[in-house]
Amino acid sequence: MTLTYPHPIRVAHSPDADDAFMFYAARSGKVDLEGLVFEDELKDIESLNQACFEGTYDLTAISYAAYPFVKEHYRLLSVGSSVGDKYGPVLVAKREMTQDELRSAKIGVPGLKTSAYLALRLWDNDLKPENLIVTPFDQILEKVQSGELDAGVIIHEGQLYFAKSGLTRIVDLGVWWFELTNLVLPLGGNAVKRSLPEDVQMAVGRVLQRSIAWALETPEQRKEALNYALQYARDLDPALADRFVGMYVNDYTLYGGPPVTRAVKLMLWMGQGIGVIPEKIVPDVLEIGEPAQNACCAKA
Repeated sequence: MTLTYPHPIRVAHSPDADDAFMFYAARSGKVDLEGLVFEDELKDIESLNQACFEGTYDLTAISYAAYPFVKEHYRLLSVGSSVGDKYGPVLVAKREMTQDELRSAKIGVPGLKTSAYLALRLWDNDLKPENLIVTPFDQILEKVQSGELDAGVIIHEGQLYFAKSGLTRIVDLGVWWFELTNLVLPLGGNAVKRSLPEDVQMAVGRVLQRSIAWALETPEQRKEALNYALQYARDLDPALADRFVGMYVNDYTLYGGPPVTRAVKLMLWMGQGIGVIPEKIVPDVLEIGEPAQNACCAKA
């Protein structure tokens, strides 16, 4: 299938191993792009969330917690989700802390529109918002270590090595969420711009799904995509990088379907109930279909 579309598709994702792994096959011409041309930019997730307010990109990684604020510009895709399946962002400190102590503590968070922030507020809505300090995600560990912050919510690969930094887990928000809901914790997704023609939106989703499927299809292809992703792994050794990618690029990423949509809706509705999300919405998800419907790994 080949489309005629006169503009490049502007793609934005975070400079992380999991996103790089997802997009490798599309970037390197391993899969059918359906005649589309893709231009990509790398930014941290909070910057991407902010860019969504302006509708800057055609396809963008986005925190699920940010979606209600940008729903006029974007639709979610049923592919490209990163979810925590009994794991997720981790609240850490230099020592054990009670919830009462945390309610007067300075806690680093990676952004006020991130799913990690929303999950933290759902875990304990009595935490004082003025004490939740927005901090670049890659600086939270060191600021907790130094005592500049009393605690911090760790995302990305920091979830795998915070203990080696001498920090203590207060709560794994993915574990807490599963025990509460029996659902995965929806963290990040991919959203496509509403102003694109419908056939282009669908094609963009299919290309993303093919790219993910290619990277997961065989051990050899996984290794090739992982080797590319290592440049974004922030000094993780290959084994840890492989573990991290496996946590957030998996069958739920290839096709989220009803389980992810149900989890997103519940998280956002609960967020509305505590005042973090402005209104109760039903997520608008563009259904790409399961991989078997998408000739997923073939290059035209």
